[in-house]
Parts: sequence; C-alpha cells; structure tokens
Amino acid sequence: MAEGTDPSTLLESMAEGMYVVDRDRKVSYWNAAATVITGYSAAELMGRFCGDNLLNHVDEAGEGLCGNRCPLRETMEDGAPRQIRSYVHHRDGHLVPVRISARALRDGAGVITGAVETFTDDSNLEETEKRLSIAERLLMTDHLTGLGNRRFLEHRLAERLQANVLGPSCAVVAIDIDRFKLLNDNHGHVFGDSVLSTVAKTLAHVAGGDADVTRPGGDEFVILVGPTSPSDLETLASRIRATVAQTRIADGGITLRVTVSVGAALSRAGDTPWSAVKRADDAMLGAKRGGRNRIVMSSSAPASELPEASRTVAFEE
Repeated sequence: MAEGTDPSTLLESMAEGMYVVDRDRKVSYWNAAATVITGYSAAELMGRFCGDNLLNHVDEAGEGLCGNRCPLRETMEDGAPRQIRSYVHHRDGHLVPVRISARALRDGAGVITGAVETFTDDSNLEETEKRLSIAERLLMTDHLTGLGNRRFLEHRLAERLQANVLGPSCAVVAIDIDRFKLLNDNHGHVFGDSVLSTVAKTLAHVAGGDADVTRPGGDEFVILVGPTSPSDLETLASRIRATVAQTRIADGGITLRVTVSVGAALSRAGDTPWSAVKRADDAMLGAKRGGRNRIVMSSSAPASELPEASRTVAFEE
C-alpha cells in the first residue's frame, strides 16, 4: 500500500462487491461495487440484518441461503473460508449470479467478531450480446426485454439443428408466466411490462452464457441449450421454475411474486426448426393443466424423479 493511502479508499475502488457483518449478521460496511452489482446503496444496508428481505441469497436450485445455510453464518461458526456460486436479489427484483467468498474476521485475541463477504458478478449476458451485431439487434431483438425475438429464435434453431445427424444437438425449454392476463388486468399493462422485463433478466442469468434466451411473443419465453443430457435438461427446467418463483416485482406498496410453467424437449433427428419448439410448448401446456408452477418433460427426455422440495414433475407420454 502506498504511504498515506486511506484503506477505505482502496476498498471503495475495488471491482468486487464487499460487505462486512458483525456477529449478529448486521451490515457494518458496504462498498461502492456492492451497490453497482445489487442496486442497493450503503445507506439502505448499513445496520440492517443481511438476510432482512433484501439480498436474500439463493442457490442454483432456487433455494434460499439466508437461514441455516448462510455462508457468513457458517464461516463465523467454524472460522473456515467459503467460496460458492449463488444468486443475489437485485434492487429491481431480478436475480444476479455471483461468485461469493466469505471469510471470518477476528480480534487481536483470535476471537471471531464478524465476517466479510466479497462477490463478483458472474453474469454471462455480455457473451449473449456479442453474438448479435448492431444490425442483427435491430431485426432480432425484442425491444421490451432485450432478448432475442421470434426471428432470432428461428435463426438459432436452424443453426443448432444442423447437427441432428450426429444425435440430439440442442434442447428447447418453453416458459409461460402463470396467470399473466390476470396480472395485467389487476395491475395494468405498465406493471405487466415490468413483470416481463424482470422475468427476462432472471431467465437470462439462470440459463447461462451458452444458451439462447428469447421472447417470441406475449408472455412466453423460449430457451435453446445444448447439446445436453435429459438429466441436465431436467435440472435446468427445475432451476428455472424455482428461481423465477423467487423473483419479486414491486407494485406501489406491495411486492408480488410470479410463477412460471415450464416444458422441455430434446431435439430429434429430422426436426424442423419449429417441431422441437412445438413439443416443448405442448409440455409447457401440460404443466399449466397440471396446476402451474411446475415442469413437464417431453417424452423425448426420459423421466427421473426430482427431490420432494422441487415440486411434482409430470411427464407426457
């Protein structure tokens, strides 16, 4: 450190988000990068319990971490450092993927007095954007959500399905927001647009950089991934359902949660650009008929039983 440099200046210039909690997990420091990544200011977090309905870390299965599984709490109990990948709630409501490092803080006698967490944005959205030139974005981007539109979906389907002679080359996940018309009718179209934009951001983060996340129209989204296995496809579909269910959208003085119905299908030899989408879409409709907020795998993806916590999964014949 250069002579005369204020340590707080260095912390504020870090690219990584950083915050410090005491033994009660109350925030005693929050740097500028943490604000950039999460949208929350230091004034909003200082003195607050770190799990107090704000950051609400979520693991990759969509399960909350702010109870007994909190890495800061575990680190303060045993003193061992931890590194995990999870999602953190942004102030706007969507989830942001982050790489987290947690370390215990000790006083001069070695007694643990708190913990520090550093985290970096692990988003792959930039990789998706690089695949679209400026000209393509004008023609192939949904202007509300920033995702690929129907034209982009058709283009990427044709590219991904070219390898079908070698076996399943991609998978299709169809997602539809549950009771979206009712949300629009009760809260207005501006709120409806907010729901679409927020869900789109969560889907883009959850799907990963190799996926094509699109909104072909209305309240339906289609994600292309692959090549992948039936079990990995099922895991992705389950994660999508669970993480969207954790997404929060504010409307005036109330905060609402939305759920989605998810259908998934592996591509087959001889598929046209839309036949695989049709099977995934049919599976998604089966999820709606089965009660919503669930996933249905097309018969092209063999069934495997999910844990009880992941909700019931039906499989079409």
